[in-house]
Amino acid sequence: MKASVIREMTTQEISDQVAEEKINYDKLRMAHHISPLENPVELKEKRKLIARLSTELRARSEESAS
Repeated sequence: MKASVIREMTTQEISDQVAEEKINYDKLRMAHHISPLENPVELKEKRKLIARLSTELRARSEESAS
C-alpha cells in the first residue's frame, strides 16, 4: 500500500487496518516458525506496511494536538 493511498484513508480506517495487519503479521510469523514460508520477504513487507500506517496515525495525532 502506497503512502498516497494511506493519506486518503480516514483515521478510523487506518486504525482498523493497523490492528488487522498486526494480527495477519503474527499469524504469518507463527506459520514461518512452524514451516518456512515460500516467500519470507512477506514478513518484511508486513512490518513496513504496519510502520507506514502507524506513522500516518502518529502524524495525524500530532497535527490535531497542535
